[in-house]
Amino acid sequence: MHNSKYNNHDLGGNDEDKIDFKNILTKFYDKWIWFLISIVLCLIIGAIYNTYTAPTYQIGARLLINDNDKGSSGASSGALMDFGGLIGGKSSVDNESEILKTRFLMEQVVRQMQLNIIYSQKQSFYSREIYQAPFKLQIEKGVDTISSTVLKVQQSTGNKLKVKADNEEYVVSWNERFKVDGVGTVYLSNTDNEGKLKGEFEVKIVSIDERVSNLMRQLSVKVGNKLSTIIDLGLSYPIQKKGEDILNTIISRYINSSLEDKNTIADSTTKFIQNRLSIISNELGDVENNQETFKRENKLADLSEQSKLLVQNTSEYRNDLAKAETQVIIVEDLEAYLKDETKNKRVFPTALLPSDMVFSGLMNQYNALLIERDRQLLSVTEDSPFIKNIDSQIASLRKGILGNIQSTKNTYVVTRDKLRNQLSQIENRVEKVPQIEKNYLKLARNQGIKQELFIFLMQKAEETAISKTSNISIAKTIDPPKADATPISPKKNLVYLCSLFFGFAIPIGLLFVAELLNTTITTKEEVESGVDVPIIGEISHNADNDNLIVANQERSTISEQFRALRTNLSFYLKNDDEKVILLTSSSSGEGKSFTAINLGNILALAGKKVLLMELDLRKPGLSEKLGVSNKVGFSNFTIDKTIQMEHIIKPLSINKNIFIISSGPLPPNPAETLMSDRTEKLIADLKMQFDYIIMDAPPIGVITDAQLLAKYADMTLYLIRHKVTQKAHLSIINDLYNSKKMKNIAIVVNDINTKHYGYGYGYGNYGQEKETENWFTNLFTKIRG
Repeated sequence: MHNSKYNNHDLGGNDEDKIDFKNILTKFYDKWIWFLISIVLCLIIGAIYNTYTAPTYQIGARLLINDNDKGSSGASSGALMDFGGLIGGKSSVDNESEILKTRFLMEQVVRQMQLNIIYSQKQSFYSREIYQAPFKLQIEKGVDTISSTVLKVQQSTGNKLKVKADNEEYVVSWNERFKVDGVGTVYLSNTDNEGKLKGEFEVKIVSIDERVSNLMRQLSVKVGNKLSTIIDLGLSYPIQKKGEDILNTIISRYINSSLEDKNTIADSTTKFIQNRLSIISNELGDVENNQETFKRENKLADLSEQSKLLVQNTSEYRNDLAKAETQVIIVEDLEAYLKDETKNKRVFPTALLPSDMVFSGLMNQYNALLIERDRQLLSVTEDSPFIKNIDSQIASLRKGILGNIQSTKNTYVVTRDKLRNQLSQIENRVEKVPQIEKNYLKLARNQGIKQELFIFLMQKAEETAISKTSNISIAKTIDPPKADATPISPKKNLVYLCSLFFGFAIPIGLLFVAELLNTTITTKEEVESGVDVPIIGEISHNADNDNLIVANQERSTISEQFRALRTNLSFYLKNDDEKVILLTSSSSGEGKSFTAINLGNILALAGKKVLLMELDLRKPGLSEKLGVSNKVGFSNFTIDKTIQMEHIIKPLSINKNIFIISSGPLPPNPAETLMSDRTEKLIADLKMQFDYIIMDAPPIGVITDAQLLAKYADMTLYLIRHKVTQKAHLSIINDLYNSKKMKNIAIVVNDINTKHYGYGYGYGNYGQEKETENWFTNLFTKIRG
């Protein structure tokens, strides 16, 4: 017995099902024409894609970053900060790589090269972007937001140009202004000496933002590893030369921006020093004039020996005090500069402060924010949330810097006051020094402080000028932009490989979906695993639509299959009194009448006397297929007792041993007609005259008439039609078998396509002439399956 998968979970299958790879491969092989057509079509599509898709090339370049953070020995020591501290500002490779990815940098490149205007030349079936077009489109006055627009340009009569834009058409001359909706006022300038356009060109105009976004997706910036300061730049673009120029422009703009940042800071510091020099110069002149006036009025030609000794002993203190005073003055000036609200958005001159790591970090952040603010203001307004956020950070850092300066000033003030006290004590000890000379010493001391400060500022001014002239970019191109010789896309071999894959995958998917959607019996395994009833006959598809195939084609495959069925019946009908065979099915159209006719004929050929009974009283078809009159038949016999058995038995011309009882006129109550008390006696009398009685009964899956006849049958043949009978109907057979409502029930599978069904008898065309078919018809049959 077979375990029925339709007995469990409402015909849902069990967990013991195994994948039959042989059956799957057989189905695929049978549909080889599907695979062939799919593969050819997919390869054609792949070839079209490779031919008409514009190739994309990879352009690469390498930059060496002068990363001062790597290998730095720390801050320099000394009382005053080295002025070059900010001009040679430190930068990390990671920060520089992020700068190269900024949208602002790419926007500058797009505007400089006018990359939002793309020129293409029309070929036979496609258009390709070109770099050097024979003309140039200039936007004289653009709209606020440019809409993506395509202009088709070609030579018109004379020296005119015909320009098409959407539904509008213009005929213009070179350099003639015309207005395009969504773009603005434009004109075309000639860049070709010939002045004539050969062929049709397309000009695509997009917004700056859209073009920047597209190029940003095509740009790649990578840092090789953390131990090196090399940045790898990459750009994918359809035109090699244009891609190289775009990457060159990106690098150039980046290097120039780096130098501009350094020069901005240097200029700010220079301006501050020049202002202070002007003030100190005036103050120093006033002090020197006061000193000269004092000497002239007091007729001092030279100091006394005692005063000289005092000057000599106090010179060291005076020098230290002068430096301390200079430091305090510088810090106070920077403090005043920082508190001045009018200078809140100016770069801070930091080169004059002591070397302080905390302050150095604060001022680097502060100046970087100011520079970033100036950059963003090129594209946004002061009211932008992004600008307000930067202003908030600037204000916070400004407070931190001010606190650092005030702390430094307090330290310098303490040092200055201490030196003043020490110098005052030494001067007070010399009581014999005349008062005039004391006053002169004070003037000399004040003049020394001013002179020290003036010399210091002059020195820093020269250092600033020298540093600015020696500024170099933070980056150096070590590998200029160069495009690969072969395109990165489309990868032709990969496209063909994918085409081949989809050529196989599409029919497999279609077959898989068809299998999922199929609810009919398609294979022998489905029958065997779905029911507990044996299969005793398998009848192939009748391509000729001949109902008398056994009579007309005795040596055909189907005739041999009916002979095999006749042989199998002998194992079920072993006794002489077992003569009645009932044919039924799940629904109409599954081949009961066809099977009854040919089974009866094959039994008659064996010398048996056979009777065909047309007992489908609702939709009879047996008599019609045999060309027999149906005016008098079984229904007449059950109703009219004057009609005898001999009156309804009719011989058939196909064989002298085969007879038929037709259904007769359709009764209003078919079930009650079959239950007539004359039916049982009729069957008993017929069994006395015939060797086999074949009952063509109605479908049992629709009505119960067949069950009413089951008590007369010695064997029931349940017809299953290949690709017609529903899988769910197999449960009906199991129910009949398990409930024993019908005796000796067996299955006959009808209308089999052996390639799809599997395990056919394989009789071939032995003894037959093979019919030649038109190759187109044969191909269509294979495709249709």
